[in-house]
Amino acid sequence: MRLRRIKVACFLSLLVAANACKKDKPEDKIQPTPVITNSTGVFVVNEGTFNFGTAKISYYNIATDVVTEDLFKPANNRPLGDVAQSMCFFNNKAYVVVNNSGKIEVVDPKTFVASSTISGFKSPRYFLPVNDNKAYVTDLFSNSIAVVDLTTNTIKKNILCIGWTEQLVRVSDKAFVTNYNSDKVYVVNTTTDVIDDSIAVTYSCASITKDKNGFLWVLSSGNEKKNVFPELFKINPANNKVELSIQFSTLTDSPNRLCMNGSLDVLYYLAKNGVYKLPIGDTQLPTTPVIKKGNYNLYGLGIDPKNETIYLADAIDYVQIGKIYRYKPDGSFINSFAAGIIPSSFYFN
Repeated sequence: MRLRRIKVACFLSLLVAANACKKDKPEDKIQPTPVITNSTGVFVVNEGTFNFGTAKISYYNIATDVVTEDLFKPANNRPLGDVAQSMCFFNNKAYVVVNNSGKIEVVDPKTFVASSTISGFKSPRYFLPVNDNKAYVTDLFSNSIAVVDLTTNTIKKNILCIGWTEQLVRVSDKAFVTNYNSDKVYVVNTTTDVIDDSIAVTYSCASITKDKNGFLWVLSSGNEKKNVFPELFKINPANNKVELSIQFSTLTDSPNRLCMNGSLDVLYYLAKNGVYKLPIGDTQLPTTPVIKKGNYNLYGLGIDPKNETIYLADAIDYVQIGKIYRYKPDGSFINSFAAGIIPSSFYFN
């Protein structure tokens, strides 16, 4: 959940009581039970309404154009929980981070049957496998990064890191961690589980990804009240130095959801006017979106690594079921389908 989600939680509670979910259009094909095969598809993380426990993981089968609206509840006879935040696939397991429920559900990625629940978090955000036996989990409120034992699925210790830690990437024996409440990217030694270094960026950094040349890209959304402009950074993980920084032209661009294509040479991100793409060799930001915002409430973005299909999530009003729009890399519309409430991120198989 983002800060704006927290601010409107009470308002949404009233809307939920007053509004029924919008019915899916006839062309939306809904599969009532989870069916995950070796076919090509995409998992959609739907946050659900804050404090209402309506989080869901949907699955869209590209070949059949069929949507399974909820994978978890039919497989486990219980709801997923409150605010689905992110997912990670590792060693034939899927780790589903459920933010407001303070847990991670460990499930079979084909059946979505849960084998374990990792609990004890305050408000977990993202899961990063470090090795077969260990993972790091960032957190909104704990002022620390949790170190999880993957053999017992328990938190074995915490790494002190003041602020709201977000996305993270591992390079060799380093984990690079963004911090939304800071102007730093923190560098954790994955052998000792200690923060060894920090890299100066711009306030409100959250998204991080790695390109084909091994460089890291970090997107900071800035802070209008503090007069801090959004900025994109290219970092060399070998020496922890910023090699390039590109500032956005206005305080209100609000860039977020930085993604990379499958060949790891083109960046995509959301901003106030739509979806933008930037080849990693460019040194200036694009001025024209590849997909214009229009009437969408842009909330999530994903890029299929196989063919660079763009997936755009429209949260609509944060109450009714959201819509997913698919586009070709040049911005040409393909089709759309319904997901769950507040779709936010995508994971491809």
